[in-house]
Amino acid sequence: MSRPAVPISDLLSVAYLSWCDQERVPANTIARRRATLKSIGNAGTATREEVEEWWRGRAHLKEATRQNDLANLRTFYRWCQRWDHRADDPTVRIDAPKVPQGLPRPFSRDDVHRLLEQLDDELRRAVALGAYGGLRVSEAASANWGDVDYENNRLRVLGKGRKERLVAVNPILLDAIAPDTGGNIVTAGGKPYSPDALQRRVNRAIRAAGVDGTFHQLRHRWVTVGLAATGDLLGVSRAAGHASVTTTTRYAATSDEVLDQIAAAVAR
Repeated sequence: MSRPAVPISDLLSVAYLSWCDQERVPANTIARRRATLKSIGNAGTATREEVEEWWRGRAHLKEATRQNDLANLRTFYRWCQRWDHRADDPTVRIDAPKVPQGLPRPFSRDDVHRLLEQLDDELRRAVALGAYGGLRVSEAASANWGDVDYENNRLRVLGKGRKERLVAVNPILLDAIAPDTGGNIVTAGGKPYSPDALQRRVNRAIRAAGVDGTFHQLRHRWVTVGLAATGDLLGVSRAAGHASVTTTTRYAATSDEVLDQIAAAVAR
C-alpha cells in the first residue's frame, strides 16, 4: 500500500528549513523556526483565520516566546512570497506583543575571576571569549585558532548574519585561551561544540560555581565596561557586532557616569 501524499504545507516547511540550512542559518535558529512551524501544523496552506486561531491559542505563553513565534512565522511567509509559493501573509492582522526591556545585568569582575579559577580548561576558554572578547555563545563555539592574528592581536569573528568583525585580543584573553591547539578554540574533548550544547554546559557550570548568571551576561559585561571606558557608543556597537546602535544604548544606561554625578550632586 502506498503512503498518503504529504500535504503541501509539510513540503513547504521542509523546503523552507532546507533553504535555511543551505543559507547557513544557525542551527539553534532553525530549530526554533521548525518548532514554530510544527506548532501551527499547516503553515504553508493556513488561512488568515487559522493563523489567528493559532495565535489566540498561544495567549498563555510569555510575551518573549510569542514574539519569537510570530517573528519565525512571518519569516516563513516572507520566504513563501519571495519564491511565489503564496502571495499573502496571513499574519497581517496580528500585532506583535510588547516585551518589557529590562536593563542588562552584567557579571561583576569577582564573578568572572571566580569562574576562570574554578572551570576546566575548555569552559574557561569559552568564558574568557565572552567576558574579555564580547563573543556570543555561537561565536565562541565557532571561534578558530586560524582566525587569531598574533601580530596585530586580533580575532576574526563570524557573527550574526554571517557578518565578520575583528575583536581585540588582550593579554588576559590570550592567556586564558592558550595554548594554541589548532582547530576550534573551545572544544569538547577535541570535538567542536554546537552553540546550544556549549550554552547549556557553560550555564550549568556557572550555576554550579555559585554565580547567578548566564553566558550572555559575560557579553553584557564586555559591552558595559567598554562603554564606561570609552564613551564611544558607535565604536562599541560595531565591535560588539550589534545590528543597530539602538541595541547598544541599553548598555549605556548601566555604564553612564552621569548617574554617579547626579547622585553626588543631590547628596551635597
